[in-house]
Amino acid sequence: MTVERFSLEGKTALIFGGTSGIGREIALGFAECGAKVLPASRTPEKVAETVEVIKASGGESHGYVLDATHTSQVRETVSQVIQEHEKIDILLNSQGTTILKRGEEFTEEEYDKIIDTNLRSAFFCTTEVGKHMIERGQGSIISIASLAAYRGWQLASVYAISKYGVLGMTESLASEWAPHGVRVNGIAPGFFMTELNASKMSPERKESALMRTPLKRWGKLPELVGAAIYLASDTASFVTGETIRVDGGYLAMGI
Repeated sequence: MTVERFSLEGKTALIFGGTSGIGREIALGFAECGAKVLPASRTPEKVAETVEVIKASGGESHGYVLDATHTSQVRETVSQVIQEHEKIDILLNSQGTTILKRGEEFTEEEYDKIIDTNLRSAFFCTTEVGKHMIERGQGSIISIASLAAYRGWQLASVYAISKYGVLGMTESLASEWAPHGVRVNGIAPGFFMTELNASKMSPERKESALMRTPLKRWGKLPELVGAAIYLASDTASFVTGETIRVDGGYLAMGI
């Protein structure tokens, strides 16, 4: 059956940033498709709540608390996951942060915070899990990118730098690891009102975003889940190095 092609039964999914926003929504979607879902983030209460929701819906889940910007904690968590669950079939990098301000006003501390969260942690989460997947000869890695990886982005230069990096990482590691059966892909969301951006975007910025989005509305978080399920599933077994843009036509629009 067609629906069975998107089944994640028997697969174990580790999700960094899996307890809020995009990561949480995808975690719930993976669980609905039969995956054992392991959400990981720095807030114990959010981890516990996400695990509880998945279990209440009949899914299998176990949570992990760590700060993914600390590579030592990433190594420890990945090692613990493998020890407790034997394997990681799917990795989702959904950790992220941003600060909106003019480029010349960024401090070194602000720059480091954004790069460490959005790019450095995504790289080392990917490579740490990637070692395990290479040994097994299979695996699917998905990172949340951004429209900011495709165009100049006013008031978000450091965020854009980090997301350009995520695209570069995705394509580079996809080409390196393809011979080992490991697929590396990404998703670039358009404008979704999440905890990350709802309060940070000015009314003028929101108006501009809607005006430039052909579908003339905000994205809804469940609309991202299908792309993630596709990339995680065996249906996408010949897809690697790809970043799917789920943006309501934003990047396709001209004048």
